[in-house]
Amino acid sequence: MAQQTFAYTALDAGGARKTGTVDADSSDAAIARLASEGRFVLEINAAGGAVQQAEPTGVNTKQPSAQDLALFTRRLADLALAGLPLDRVLKVVAQQSESGVLKRICEEALIDVSSGLPVSQALGKHPKYFNNIFTQTLRAGEASGQFGEVAGRLADYQEKDVTRRGQITSAMVYPTLLATVALGVITFLMTFVLPRMSGVFTDMGNDLPITTRILMDTSKFLTGHWLVLLITIVVVVFGGRAWFKTPSGSEARDRFLLSAPLVGPVITKATISRFARVLGTLIFGGVPILEALEIAGLSANNQVFLKSARVVEEEVRAGRPIADAMEEAGGFPPVLTNMIAVGEETGDLAKMLGRVADSLDFEVDTGMRRIVSLVEPVIVLFMGTVVGFVVVSVLLPIYQAQNLVK
Repeated sequence: MAQQTFAYTALDAGGARKTGTVDADSSDAAIARLASEGRFVLEINAAGGAVQQAEPTGVNTKQPSAQDLALFTRRLADLALAGLPLDRVLKVVAQQSESGVLKRICEEALIDVSSGLPVSQALGKHPKYFNNIFTQTLRAGEASGQFGEVAGRLADYQEKDVTRRGQITSAMVYPTLLATVALGVITFLMTFVLPRMSGVFTDMGNDLPITTRILMDTSKFLTGHWLVLLITIVVVVFGGRAWFKTPSGSEARDRFLLSAPLVGPVITKATISRFARVLGTLIFGGVPILEALEIAGLSANNQVFLKSARVVEEEVRAGRPIADAMEEAGGFPPVLTNMIAVGEETGDLAKMLGRVADSLDFEVDTGMRRIVSLVEPVIVLFMGTVVGFVVVSVLLPIYQAQNLVK
């Protein structure tokens, strides 16, 4: 194969941006050759051709998941703790990244950092992936000279969050499958089986048992108005989602979730655990307490809890201790306020908050297992009751007809 000339833009070993040309059989061969010379290719194109973004084998271009972001932060922390300069940390993380999106972000951040911009500010240009918790914590770590340690705490928080989401998803798979099967069976009986049996009972008129008449009327309603029902469900779902995006709708939803029987206490503990872990991470990183309280309140993703957190923030701004402000605001369990009081007295607030979060996480896991263990038999019982009602309602008139014949 004849060699081609490729124009490239790359970073040298010192992180400086370089451009030039190289002769090779293909763009991959050109990238490999430049890599062997210690250059990290950002983009490459055949002379006169379209630009090609350099993409290593195995890199995907899908949107990064929460797990990808947690792994990204863990690599930042590990490399920084190993003593590498931050520009080289970004270069290595970019080379290791399996996510094409994060790889490109690293490359852009490396250019910014090489020109003197802090890592937190460089990554903060992408708020879709790196939120306030991330950027503010790293900024505090840079200011305190503890970038590696702070990034490690941030990675711990992200990994625990990913683990919690995975546990919830796994716990809900079987109940969701049961509910789907139950709904499918009931729909099949009501819209397919019963309409084909209606002719058998038509001649019996008012002599049909009350359960059979109820069943047949329900079946006729479903088969005769299925389009109206479908449209109603769609309108309710999309209308509800739109309302939940409004301040009043989101607050009403969050208030209901916190007060719901059985699941309310679990959601409350999960919300407070997230608040405590984020607050502890920010304080450990050196973020000012008022700013940390504001970010931690937003991170809870609950409008009712956010109001309480803002009351606490205002009280602390006025000079009150955090524990006292939380007791007066309400909504914070004694285990949290007492541990915060101890942390304020000993000067180790971040550690106390981490312990509270771990304790609440254990209670949340226990509560989730209890809910799942209750939901499964309830679904099975409901399905059995409905199917049994259908069977009895179908067999009763047949049994009556047989008695009349005798």
